[in-house]
Amino acid sequence: MARAKKRSKKQGPISKWFWRLTKAGLVVGLLAAIALVVAVLVVRSSLPGFEDLKSSPNGQMIRVLDVNGKELFSMGPSYGEWLKYADIPEVMKSAMVAVEDRRYENHPGVDPIGIARSVQVRMQRGHWAQGGSTITQQLARNVFLNNNRTFGRKGREILLALAMERKFSKEQILELYLNKVYYGGGAYGIDAASRRFFAHSARELNLAEAAIIAGLVKAPSRYSPTADAKAAISRATVVLEVMQDAGAISPSEAAQTNPASVKLAPEPRQNSVRYFTDWALPQLDLLIDESVEPIEVWTTLDLDMQRVATAAIQSGVPAGAQGALVAIDRDGAVRAMVGGTDYVTSNYNRATQAVRQPGSAWKVFVYMAALEAGYTPNDTVTDEPITIGNWTPRNSGDRYAGDIDVRTAFAFSKNTVAAAIGNDIGTSSIANMARRFGITTPINTNPSMVLGTSDVRLLDMTRAFASISGKGIAITPFGITKVQTMKGDILYQSKFDGSRVLVDPWVAAGITDLMQTAVATGTGRAAQIGRPVAGKTGTTSSNKDGWFLGFSSGLTTGVWMGRDDAKPVGGLQGGRAPASVFAQFMKMAVANRKVEKFDTELVLPEWQLEPDEDELFGAPEDGIYVDENGMPIETGSGFEYDLEDGEAADSPRLDQDWIDSVLGRGEDPGPRKPDPAPVRKPKPQPPQNPPESLLPEAARQEQQ
Repeated sequence: MARAKKRSKKQGPISKWFWRLTKAGLVVGLLAAIALVVAVLVVRSSLPGFEDLKSSPNGQMIRVLDVNGKELFSMGPSYGEWLKYADIPEVMKSAMVAVEDRRYENHPGVDPIGIARSVQVRMQRGHWAQGGSTITQQLARNVFLNNNRTFGRKGREILLALAMERKFSKEQILELYLNKVYYGGGAYGIDAASRRFFAHSARELNLAEAAIIAGLVKAPSRYSPTADAKAAISRATVVLEVMQDAGAISPSEAAQTNPASVKLAPEPRQNSVRYFTDWALPQLDLLIDESVEPIEVWTTLDLDMQRVATAAIQSGVPAGAQGALVAIDRDGAVRAMVGGTDYVTSNYNRATQAVRQPGSAWKVFVYMAALEAGYTPNDTVTDEPITIGNWTPRNSGDRYAGDIDVRTAFAFSKNTVAAAIGNDIGTSSIANMARRFGITTPINTNPSMVLGTSDVRLLDMTRAFASISGKGIAITPFGITKVQTMKGDILYQSKFDGSRVLVDPWVAAGITDLMQTAVATGTGRAAQIGRPVAGKTGTTSSNKDGWFLGFSSGLTTGVWMGRDDAKPVGGLQGGRAPASVFAQFMKMAVANRKVEKFDTELVLPEWQLEPDEDELFGAPEDGIYVDENGMPIETGSGFEYDLEDGEAADSPRLDQDWIDSVLGRGEDPGPRKPDPAPVRKPKPQPPQNPPESLLPEAARQEQQ
């Protein structure tokens, strides 16, 4: 008895403290519950309304159009039709609830069982491996929060979920969830996902398709049908098993459903349009500040021209080589851009990124600088061997025509004349001219630079020729004409600035005169399209690069061909394959445009009407011999020179009367006696009868 009383006295303080702690815990719990209720009510009052949540975007969608309003493609998130709860197929609702939140109808926004299971797995594995989030929590996270796995974010998520359950019905929450959650492939909402993966509305979803979409929420990038069809089908099979276990479908329905039989929508083809959009769309960051609201981007691309350009490059580029084409309108709008023969196998854009030697196409800057310095197309120059320091340029076949005019020297791409002009006016003035016309790559000022030994980009060269076509007004290539919201509000509108003059009009007229002659009678004859064309060919050593750039009816087009590894390619001279591709494209591209004659009338300034006795020589350099393209060779090596852009191999004295007749400057004087110069194998002939001095020996004998 005494012992019992003693034991009772010893337990008294422990029991007393137990009850005190219990009471304190109850008070703290009651206060926490009150605080939670107050917090939920406060958050509930600050939540947007149901209609506001329906209209809030998840990210920016960009719809890209061509110049005529044809859709090129859409990028960024896409949103389909908003489906009301009653319009959503039951199989879709059942699949989502079964796989994501089986107790959805019974919890208040937070599932304690799910949270406990998630914490248990976290303790066992040392990291978060299993989610305990309900559909309501996921919706709160997608709409208001981010995916960072921190306790702070999780607490806010729980609070928001409880508040949303107090403000919206279960049907409204599930409707928001199904229409706003990300399902991969840029698709937000089940309708966008259904159209993206199955090419039909979500109203028509069957059980197998619903299982595939429901399985995407866990990991959209991993289970996306477009990324991994097998993974998507495997995940859908798991969803069907979960639906059967939850009682949403019967075992027979699960057995009869085969996700592998679902027909997926074909992937949009990654065609050559992407070369253009990859170049143009990054310009948006400089044009607009809008980064949330869906927008429409109207580009300069003409989809019909793009198709013709793609076909021309794919059919005209020699086997084993690559090709690129850029077409620029008179205001700088890029109408077509092809950066390679196939975007899928190589998205490297050779029109904007590749830097290659332009060969004789560079001579437009040489002759423009010469015209600006006082030369005229009719001035007499001498095509003869020349040595500048230790550099001795040579013509094709080592043939020289003697006294000819500047127009003829340009038309037949005479290297020695270009070298003499560069020595006369100074290579720095030529480099300055190239810089003025938009060449952005490094330029050397060695004497050999007149033959195009500095690397350039096709887009820059085409821009330069477009500025010549614009009579010396600076042309800046651009790819976006207008940006507007889906409501029609204009965010950006392009404007043409024709105020910057690069050269006087008479310089532009003079070089246009020379380039027209090059196409009509010289190395660019393959570029003729039945209307006035001005242009220039270019070929580098051993046919590593072939160029043709020219313009007609306000459209300027540049073509480049070559191998990415810079190895020689047969038949790649600028006057052959590149000029032929130019003609193939331009015939279609300008077919509906007005035929325009070039303004080549020279109105010279007064200072140029008097003889200029000043002579400026470029500084000679110690160097080695180079071929006609400026590439180094060894003297006396017996090197067989490539013909420059289809030029006649014998390079006889050229007949100015015949050239004038072809260009409509006088009557055709008829054939004249041949020069005694030696000849080589026959070459392709111009469309009109040339003087006999330009014909191969066999042809002259046949006429006789």
